[in-house]
Amino acid sequence: MRILFSTIAGVIIALALFLLMHYLISGTGAGKRGDEDIVALDFIQVDQDEIENIRKRTPPPKPEPPKKPPPPPKLNVATNQQPQQQMPPMEMPNINIGIASGSGPYLGNWSAGDPASEGDVIPIVRIEPQFPREAAINGIEGWVEIEFTIEADGSVSDPKVLNSQPRRVFDRNAIRAIYKWKFKPRIVDGKPVARRATQRLDFTLNN
Repeated sequence: MRILFSTIAGVIIALALFLLMHYLISGTGAGKRGDEDIVALDFIQVDQDEIENIRKRTPPPKPEPPKKPPPPPKLNVATNQQPQQQMPPMEMPNINIGIASGSGPYLGNWSAGDPASEGDVIPIVRIEPQFPREAAINGIEGWVEIEFTIEADGSVSDPKVLNSQPRRVFDRNAIRAIYKWKFKPRIVDGKPVARRATQRLDFTLNN
């Protein structure tokens, strides 16, 4: 019974599907499109001359270049010629300058064996020694006498303490300071030479 009922139902469904397909294929009803829905395309042929005219576009004429301004007039500047002043002749005094060994030029006549002719110990650069802190606190003053060598370039080398007061209080600071000094070297036959010299450094407190 179930098989018979299923067969009849299948035949009915198949017929309904065939009718639906026929309706769709035939194009009846709402599926038809009117003539107003059809769009017509019109092709217009363009002449070859018009195409050439479009391609051949003549550029606009170039603007004329600006005219150059006239050159400025040349000015003739007269140069002022100043007369040269001639200095009157002057009579120079005749000074006899002699040269002694180790001192350079000097005025006057030096006698032989004059110690000044060998050159004094003249410091060119002098650095004051630093006062020791303990001596400054205690109000101690003193001096140090140092012997050293003045080299040909004016520098100091090989310093030694000859005497000091008080002993060994200011010696180290005095030696440190004398190394920084610069002296005028001794001249012999026109050339600087090394020499031994002595110098006293005083340590005083300024009020």
